[in-house]
Amino acid sequence: MTHQLSRAGIRAEVAELLYLAPDEVPPGENLFALGLDSVGLIGLVERWRAAGARVSFVELAERPTLAEWWELLAGG
Repeated sequence: MTHQLSRAGIRAEVAELLYLAPDEVPPGENLFALGLDSVGLIGLVERWRAAGARVSFVELAERPTLAEWWELLAGG
């Protein structure tokens, strides 16, 4: 199964891992400070790569906000 890469979809997947509602995850907040761990990030990277994203664990770990992730995932 592939996942659609959209802002809302990415936010929803991250929120699910953090046991939060999507609107409780601010775009500029450090996701590790909110409780995301490396295992969760690995899972996200695998799903997003399966959907066609060309990102690495390190790229996302170094820029741990939804806003920065969307930039990376959208190819910006």
